[in-house]
Amino acid sequence: MSLLTKALPRILIVDDEPANLKVLRQVLQDSYRLSFARSGADALALLEKEHIDLILLDIMMPDMTGFEVCEQIKARPHTARIPVIFVTALKDTIDEETGFNLGAVDYITKPIVPVIVRARVKTHLSLVQADVLKETQVDLIQRLGRAAEYKDNETGMHVQRMSHYSYVLALAAGIDEEAANELLLAAQMHDLGKIAIPDNILLKPGRLDEGEFQQMKAHAQIGADILSNPQSQLVALAHSIAITHHEKWDGSGYPKGLKGEEIPLEGRIAAVADVFDALTSERPYKAAWSVEEAVHLLEEEAGKHFDPELVRLFKQELPKIIDFKNQFAEQNFYISSASNQ
Repeated sequence: MSLLTKALPRILIVDDEPANLKVLRQVLQDSYRLSFARSGADALALLEKEHIDLILLDIMMPDMTGFEVCEQIKARPHTARIPVIFVTALKDTIDEETGFNLGAVDYITKPIVPVIVRARVKTHLSLVQADVLKETQVDLIQRLGRAAEYKDNETGMHVQRMSHYSYVLALAAGIDEEAANELLLAAQMHDLGKIAIPDNILLKPGRLDEGEFQQMKAHAQIGADILSNPQSQLVALAHSIAITHHEKWDGSGYPKGLKGEEIPLEGRIAAVADVFDALTSERPYKAAWSVEEAVHLLEEEAGKHFDPELVRLFKQELPKIIDFKNQFAEQNFYISSASNQ
């Protein structure tokens, strides 16, 4: 089937009573593709062969209860994310908390009401689609960030390292987990404007002259222009980082010469993470510095280039930083790539 042809979602209905399967077939067959299983074992076997988008699962079945089936579904990595809705006639006696703790997303009671079944199925499939959309956005963001780095760091490991350093530093600064994860993603687009910088400047194996440096500095504004008029919080955060990650605490940075807390926190965090990784990475124009040398420069530039409190927190979190540095090392990328040939 062509990728341009969108298939209807497939629902697996599991019930040991043929009459119940028939009723659910009549309710759902016009809107979805359906698969059927009359036991837990049959359901688990079918899940190994078919892609299923949602499961309607009876609880009271011989040999293996719906709870036991759900537990096995959630224990298998390739099926764990499939939403499970329990369908039961025993609402007053079942332990709903047990089902939810096992990972089920909802209950439907028998005898079923068709409009309720269709509404619950539609709702939970919409949530799955929302998760898929978010994963797609994350994938595109990561690829976009890597595209910006490709000319002078073709592995894209720089954006992985500095974004994870940013994540660690954000948590240390008191940012909550959800916001820190957004920063991790947004930071990957910090140098998006480099796409527009000529190769002879970006790859020059030596110091840039004043004219070349002015062209290089333009990447901050170009990146912000690309990310302008954001329609989401994530892109708005990426826009802020792109335009502010070269500002300096003492006001001597670019493009706007912001000073101190005029620079948004995300820009100040990205500045520390970006410079540390740039210093400790080999580039066409320089050898990699040691971690100790790079930390020493951060200390010297605290209160000048960098927010001094963030430098303190960076040093405090250095073991976690080093872990991410090793995890996303260039040689790890090449080893992984070679193993996939």
